[in-house]
Amino acid sequence: MLNIENIDVFYNELQALWGVSMVVNEGEIVALIGPNGAGKTTTLRIISGLLKPASGDIRFLDHPLGKEPPHKIVEMGISQVPESGKIFTGMSVFENLELGAFVAKARKEKDQSLEWVFGIFPRLAERKNQQAGTLSGGERQMLAIARALMSRPKLLMLDEPSFGLAPILVEHMFEMIAKINQQGVTILLVEQNVQAALELAHRAYLLENGRIVGQGNGQELLSFESVRSSYLG
Repeated sequence: MLNIENIDVFYNELQALWGVSMVVNEGEIVALIGPNGAGKTTTLRIISGLLKPASGDIRFLDHPLGKEPPHKIVEMGISQVPESGKIFTGMSVFENLELGAFVAKARKEKDQSLEWVFGIFPRLAERKNQQAGTLSGGERQMLAIARALMSRPKLLMLDEPSFGLAPILVEHMFEMIAKINQQGVTILLVEQNVQAALELAHRAYLLENGRIVGQGNGQELLSFESVRSSYLG
């Protein structure tokens, strides 16, 4: 589904990614783990079209993404939930969800999509007329993910979905991610909660200092000494 080959990325003259290559197959949950500053969010921003690579190739469903603007990439079927969600706090839950269905195909399916996301996140249905800024942290993250789902993505990219959540909510969040995947959405997950991410993911990549330094299924990466010592204590 998604193929990234030998991507180099710069911020002005500072190189952030060196020869990064990844594959995300249809139906998978793929985790991208690594320390702060490793380049995980940069990788997502490259896929979304918010940054352009200096070299390398990115293809989604065999279509090159390197020169596509972000809105076209959303139309092609990729949605990203940024860290901390970034919801519109002055708008209602329902209005936030409506904005998620801005692409033409999604607008036609808006009612069915609302029913779908309310089935995944019933708490949002209970609060659909509530101002988004009054939601709890966990509810805001649910709303951010639901809004991204309203565009009917084939690939959903999540950047630190458990950030700032209480432990009991973290467990619930990962259950919801698994449920979304089971309903046919491929997921690329960036997550600091390495144990939970690797237990959930079908495959994972370890990114350090802008380079992929390990890959495999979740259990394989959990067995890496560098992963155990650096991320699992």
